[in-house]
Amino acid sequence: MDVTPQQTPAAPGPDHSPDTAYAPPCESPPRLPPDPASLAEPPPASLRTTLRRAAFGVVAGAVLVTGAVVAVPDEDKDAAPPLSGPVSRAMTATAAGSPASLSDLTALIGDRQAWVGTHPSDAQSWAVLGSAYVEWGRRAADAAYYTRAEQALKRSLNVRPGDRGNEAAWVGLASLANARRDFVTAKKWGETVRARLPKQWTVYPELIDAYNGLGDLKSATTAVEKYASLRAGVPSLGRTADMYRDRGWREDALATAQDAANRATTPAEKAACLSRLGELAWERGEPEEAVAQYGAALRTDRAHHVSLAGRARALAALGRTDEAQRDYQAALAKSPRPEYLLELGELYESLGLDGDSVNQYTRLREALSRAGAQGVDEALLLGRFEAAHGDADAAAEQLRAEWDRGHHSAAVADALGWALHRSGDSDSALEYARKAVDSGGQNASYAYHLGMVQRALNDFGPARRSLEEALRTNPKFSPLDAPRAQEALDTMGEPPAGGPQDMRPAPPQAPAPAPPRAEQPQVPAPSPAPPEQGAAGAAGPPAASAAKPSAAGASAGR
Repeated sequence: MDVTPQQTPAAPGPDHSPDTAYAPPCESPPRLPPDPASLAEPPPASLRTTLRRAAFGVVAGAVLVTGAVVAVPDEDKDAAPPLSGPVSRAMTATAAGSPASLSDLTALIGDRQAWVGTHPSDAQSWAVLGSAYVEWGRRAADAAYYTRAEQALKRSLNVRPGDRGNEAAWVGLASLANARRDFVTAKKWGETVRARLPKQWTVYPELIDAYNGLGDLKSATTAVEKYASLRAGVPSLGRTADMYRDRGWREDALATAQDAANRATTPAEKAACLSRLGELAWERGEPEEAVAQYGAALRTDRAHHVSLAGRARALAALGRTDEAQRDYQAALAKSPRPEYLLELGELYESLGLDGDSVNQYTRLREALSRAGAQGVDEALLLGRFEAAHGDADAAAEQLRAEWDRGHHSAAVADALGWALHRSGDSDSALEYARKAVDSGGQNASYAYHLGMVQRALNDFGPARRSLEEALRTNPKFSPLDAPRAQEALDTMGEPPAGGPQDMRPAPPQAPAPAPPRAEQPQVPAPSPAPPEQGAAGAAGPPAASAAKPSAAGASAGR
C-alpha cells in the first residue's frame, strides 16, 4: 500500500472561527486485505523493496499494541533500521509507547499487509499487523478491523505459539479484548504475559485498562506504578494523570498531565496530552479552558477526532451550539463513535430539534448493533441510552448482566443504578449510585444520578447535597440533565433556617402551671383537750408540732 506522508500545517487564526468550517485532513483508512487464510502469493517485489522490508521485519520483531502500536527495539541492538518515511516514523514513535499519527499508522498497516503476503510464516509481522488493526479500529470506530486483528493475531500464534517467544501476539490479544470491552479476557492475557515476563513494560497499559474496566482500582494503581517504574516518560505520565483523575485528585491529575504535555515531542503525542488537559478542564466545569486546550490539540494534529468531540461538548456548554453541532458532525464523519452519536442526539433534544435527535438515536442503535456483530460489548452505552431514552426495564436487565460478568467499574455502577431508578426500583438503585460516586472521582453526572435517586426516596437532605455537588463540579455537565438538576433543587426549596431541627437539642420546656386548688370549707378546729397528766410527764407535742396547728386540725377534721 503506497501511502505518501502528509505534513499538516498548523491552522491559522483563532481556535474556532464561526465563519470557517472545519476541514479535517483526508486520511484514507487502510484497505482490508482478503482473509489471511487465503492470501495468494503475489508477484515478487523489487530487490530494493525486499531489502527494505526485510530490514524493517527485524526491527518490528517485538512490536505490539499498548493503546497504540508500540515496539521494543532495545533488545535488538544490531537490527538495521528501516528507511526514513511514514513507516519509520510510526516505529520511532511507538518504540516509546506513544501514538503514531493516522497517516503513519496507515503506512505501517499497508507495509505489513504487503509483507505477510510474501512471507506468510513471519509470526512477528502478523502480530504487528494484528495490533495495528486494533489501533486503527479504535481510532476510526470501525469494529470490522477487530475481526481482522483477531485473524492476524491467531495466525501469528499458529506460526509461533506465545510460550515460544511470541508474547507480542498475546499482548495484541489483550489489547483486542480491551477494545471489545471484554475486560475479563484482557486481564487473562495480560496476566499471562506478566507472569512470564514481569518486566515487559508493554503489557502494563493493557492490564491498567482491564483492571479499570473490572473496577479493580487497587490492581490498576499497582499496574500504573509498575509501568511508570519500568518505562518513565510521557505515556506513563499520562496514565498516572488518568489514575489521579479517577481517584478525584484533581490537582495531582492536572500537574501530572501538564508535565506530560510539556515533555511531549511528536505532534500525535502532543495532541493526546493537550486533549487530556481539555478533558480535565471540562470535568472541572471550565468550558472556556477546555475549548482552548482542545483547540491547541487540533492545531497540533488536525486528525485528532477525540479533541473535536471534546471541543463540541465544551462549546455546547458555552451556548455556542451551532459550532458544537459542526464539530460533532466533523468528528462523526471520521470516527463515528456511538458515544458521539448519543451526545449529539441529546444536544438536539435540548434544543427542541426532535426530528434530528430521533435520527441520531436511530443511527446510534444501528452503530451499536454493528459493533455487537463484530464482538464488541456495548452493553454499557446501550444501557445508558435505553435508561434515559428508551426501555428502562430492558436497560436494568442488561446492565445487571454486565455487573454479574464482573464489570464493576464506576461507569457500570452508575448506569445500573440509573436504570433501576428509571424502572421504578429506587431502593435497589441507591446501592449502585453510591458505589459510582464513591469510586468514580468527582463526576458531576454520577452525583446528579445519586441525588435524583435520593430525592425519589424522600431523603431530601442528602439529595440536595448531591445535586448541589453535581452543579458545583460542572454546572453544564449535560445539556439535558444539568437543567433537570437545577429544577429538582428549586422544587425541593431551601433547607430550614438554622439547619435541620433534629441537629439541635430541644429547648428545655417550661414547667406546666399547677392547677388551681379548690377552696376548702373552713372547718372550725376543735378545742384542744387538756394535757394528760401521768407518769409520762409529757406536757403535749413538741414545739415543732405546735407550729402547724391548722394542718393537724384539718387532718383531724377529715
